[in-house]
Amino acid sequence: MSRVAAVTVQPIPRVALTWLLVAQAVVIIPHLEHLPLWIVALWLGCAAWRIQVFRMRASYPSGLAKLALVAAAGLGVWFSRGSLIGLDAGVVLLIAAFVVKLVELKTRRDAWVLILLGFFAVTTSYLFQDDIIAAAFSLLPVLALLAAAIGLQQSGFAARPMPTLRLAAGLLLQALPLMLLMFLLFPRMGPLWSLPLPGDKAMTGLSDSMAPGDMVELSQSPALAFRVSFDGQPPPHSQLYWRALTLERFDGVRWSTAFQRGDLAPQWRQQGQPLQYQVIMEPNGRPWLFALDVAQTSLGDARMMSDFHLERRLPVRQGLLYRATSWPDAQLEPDDAVRAQRINLALPQGGNPRARAWAQQLRERYPQPEELVQAMLRHLREQPFRYTLRPPDAGPERIDGFLFDTRAGFCEHYAGAMTFVLRAAGIPARVVTGYQGGEASPSGNYLAIRQFDAHAWVEYWQRGRGWTRVDPTGAVAPERIEQGLEAAMSQEGSFLESDPFSPLRYRNFALLNQLRMAWDDVNYGWQRWVLGYQAEQQGDMLKRWFGGLDRQWVGALLVVGAGVMLGLLALVLFKPWRRTTDVPLRSFQRFERMLAPLGVRREPGEGARDFCRRAIKVLPAHAQAIRSYLDAFEKQRYGGAASSPAELREHLACLRRELPWRLRISRGNGT
Repeated sequence: MSRVAAVTVQPIPRVALTWLLVAQAVVIIPHLEHLPLWIVALWLGCAAWRIQVFRMRASYPSGLAKLALVAAAGLGVWFSRGSLIGLDAGVVLLIAAFVVKLVELKTRRDAWVLILLGFFAVTTSYLFQDDIIAAAFSLLPVLALLAAAIGLQQSGFAARPMPTLRLAAGLLLQALPLMLLMFLLFPRMGPLWSLPLPGDKAMTGLSDSMAPGDMVELSQSPALAFRVSFDGQPPPHSQLYWRALTLERFDGVRWSTAFQRGDLAPQWRQQGQPLQYQVIMEPNGRPWLFALDVAQTSLGDARMMSDFHLERRLPVRQGLLYRATSWPDAQLEPDDAVRAQRINLALPQGGNPRARAWAQQLRERYPQPEELVQAMLRHLREQPFRYTLRPPDAGPERIDGFLFDTRAGFCEHYAGAMTFVLRAAGIPARVVTGYQGGEASPSGNYLAIRQFDAHAWVEYWQRGRGWTRVDPTGAVAPERIEQGLEAAMSQEGSFLESDPFSPLRYRNFALLNQLRMAWDDVNYGWQRWVLGYQAEQQGDMLKRWFGGLDRQWVGALLVVGAGVMLGLLALVLFKPWRRTTDVPLRSFQRFERMLAPLGVRREPGEGARDFCRRAIKVLPAHAQAIRSYLDAFEKQRYGGAASSPAELREHLACLRRELPWRLRISRGNGT
């Protein structure tokens, strides 16, 4: 390669290419769960191609080949995601571009483009995972990308992989104080990963409708739904009914919601002592929030709907922290019966005749709603009803088949059947879905509510008292309400039977359970103090620290703090107190640094004259410039006022202009 070509093309050094390949691998790993498999094959092919180019066994792709690669990547995204538009398709397209760019990597400019693409690809991994493990792993691609950036520099130091990696790690550690300051004080804004994901990426959780068997399927999932920490002592396990939705429409098979966004907030009366608590929700792709009855929340974009559940304007697609206050003894619509009569007495025309006949018998015998409800609960307790995660098929008339034939079912069977009978008896009733109970942490700081805690119960209405909760499951399996699903299924052995490796199945092993709970505590702290640190929490913290400062003062504080951090970092890096005040000696140190990239380095104990003689042997064409600088240095250093500092700087500048920069670049590239 000619010297002119070396200057123009500036090939990628070996160490930089190595770290770029490593960076691409660790950038792709967090995306493997949601990337199509052809992306992995594309990266392996592009990486092998680029390595062969570096070994001079293959050539760079032609313009036509690059166009074909881009077109193939675009078609792959289209067929695997059904579109080129949207967040999910955009992430796949970004990773594909990040991979394809590798094969045309020729110059340092190309490498910088690839490095910047890599940093952006790292941030997109938080679209899908934002737990503490994902955050810790994201440091690896950042470290590799920094090492690649350092490896692009043309120096002997940057040509060594491990020192390059150590320098990158040092830079990353030095950035941590400034990062912490920015995290604490920079105004909290909606992050990139709050954008909606496609509908086919719906997460595990409750749905807005319910049919027999839905809750059974959900009860096999140990995934976390949300965590709750109370300001004081939490209520007993049997009173922890976390409302999600109210299902008021029934088509003969499925219960579904009837509220609409335009509905007015319901009427209710505060009674008793309120409960105050904090909820950290896992993303579930749904807009509703979880709370005890009757709840108010601090979130500005959430409100109480007409059926008393809380709902946000946008779905919960990332971890969400909010505070809530509940009044468990409140009366829900004690006087207004219009909606109750209009919606919650409706039943399909025909079907389930035995259940309808039984409802009429109960109504004749027990004219008061509360008496009729208690009679139904006694019936469930006294008859051979069974609570099971393996319910048999109840036949086409599902309510009749369950109540009079199989008598075996899960919570949705009992809640749906009781609501049907109450409506048939002329009592407004509806199904409520949510979660019941929760696992207390060993420290007692919070409750963890999981998907298998999903539950359905009944609310019925009577004048003067409003909506009253009744749980038919408690009449059949009281241990489910008092202790949880695992206790209720202990004899049947069906608890998490589809997930044999879940650590929740082995809570009776003390050591394993302690490790699981300790890890859960770590994740809770991460969610509460990092993911949950939003605008409201930031405002509360700033008020505690600085009183009534407005946003302008906070911005000024951020600028001053960043300046202080950068100043301290500059002091640590440059160590001005260690710098010599000897002007000629500082000039000679610059002279040494100038010759070092050309392979001329001063040996320990080597004098200035001997060093310059050796430099002249390496660079004979520039012997006069080196001798001129040496004469000026010796006069200034040892001759007193015979040579001024300005004259020394002039000789150094003249030498800098004459040095063979092309030769230096050529050698730095290994040519």
